[in-house]
Amino acid sequence: MRYLPQTEQSVRHMLGVVGVERIEDLFRDIPEALRATAALDLPTGLSELDAVRRLTELADRNSGATALSFLGAGAYSHFVPAAVDNILQRAEFYSAYTPYQPEVSQGTLQAIFEFQSMVAMLLGLDVANASMYDGASAVAEAALMALRMQRKRERLLVARSLHPQYREVLATYLQGIADAEVVEIGFGADGRLDRAALAAELDDNAAAVIVGTPNFFGVIEDVAAISEVAAQQGVLTITATSEAMSLAAVRSPGDCGADIAVAEGQSLGVPVSYGGPGVGLFAARDRYVRSLPGRLVGQAVDSDGRRGFVLTLATREQHIRRERATSNICTNQGLIALAVTVYLSLFGKQGLRRLARQNLALAHRARDLVCAGSWQPRFDAPFFNEFAIRGPDARAALRRAADSGVVAGVELGRWYPELDDSLLVAVTEVHADADIETLAEVLR
Repeated sequence: MRYLPQTEQSVRHMLGVVGVERIEDLFRDIPEALRATAALDLPTGLSELDAVRRLTELADRNSGATALSFLGAGAYSHFVPAAVDNILQRAEFYSAYTPYQPEVSQGTLQAIFEFQSMVAMLLGLDVANASMYDGASAVAEAALMALRMQRKRERLLVARSLHPQYREVLATYLQGIADAEVVEIGFGADGRLDRAALAAELDDNAAAVIVGTPNFFGVIEDVAAISEVAAQQGVLTITATSEAMSLAAVRSPGDCGADIAVAEGQSLGVPVSYGGPGVGLFAARDRYVRSLPGRLVGQAVDSDGRRGFVLTLATREQHIRRERATSNICTNQGLIALAVTVYLSLFGKQGLRRLARQNLALAHRARDLVCAGSWQPRFDAPFFNEFAIRGPDARAALRRAADSGVVAGVELGRWYPELDDSLLVAVTEVHADADIETLAEVLR
């Protein structure tokens, strides 16, 4: 079967309608010398069946696709119910773009509104937005928001235990702001933010403290203590969560005193892919609503009392005069936000909490098994479903595991030279008990 179904008769008919005899005549305005060199050296086309066979053959050569993997470090493998894709594949959703015209975009707007409502509940704050690209850009947008609100303050106190790639994206965003300064705050022996170092940097020129929780090591930070000491100096607290599943197992950032909370929502209904897509979750206290980046969908009633949804609190500069905009987030991330919304709706509060507890229990069992031999926990602070371990020659251990078909984790020395003896291991509900035992065996 060919992909182009036109017959010779239909081609002749179309050429006659446009007034030419041959397909080549459509390109006669292009000089002959250029046309002579424009031909592509392509092989003969394949039928659909042969194309599927060829692609399957190539896919089967990717041994990593079938390996038992314990990778995490910001992208987590969770089971995604079939209902999520089933709804995403409805044409009215996957073909939708920015809902500028509410009268023809009520379905898209309502989906975004429900997404915002759920994000606000997860993060424990008053108002949430939409259209954040991913967790990394959400961190950068939160930092810019803090600088806008704290106009006379120029320093951002950033935890070194925040995801390294989030910190890189933040640095890129801040390159065009001459006065902005990033001060990194180290971590202690337990893996948590060094609170003494933080206290030494808090002053009237600090705009915000940005901390990951769980941080890059999987450690849960004491956000309540951090926000309390920051507030005493008028400094905002921003939390960043790369594993959103943890939000169902620990106190929310808002309950712990965070002013702004962001997260990567990939864990909630989006499969792990090579490079994306992700979706940023972003929420803040209601007094900061006019400084929110991205989009905000509001609910109202029309003159007949019927419920309706509209984009609200966004000026035209957000879209057409970007040099004066609050944020340069413009493209809608609605399809991935919808996946998160469907996923959360399917599980509900209690289901998500049970799933988070399952992740928590599996990860602790895995660490106990792995550390029964020569490996030791790197940090002793509470963790969620990801943990750091140290042992003799971590790099060699990864290679040995790979030879057995197991991707045992991530080498922490890649980003933290002082942790070159350590691995970062992630365990979720997709790992059976036998998988965990295999992990412990190959590392042993």
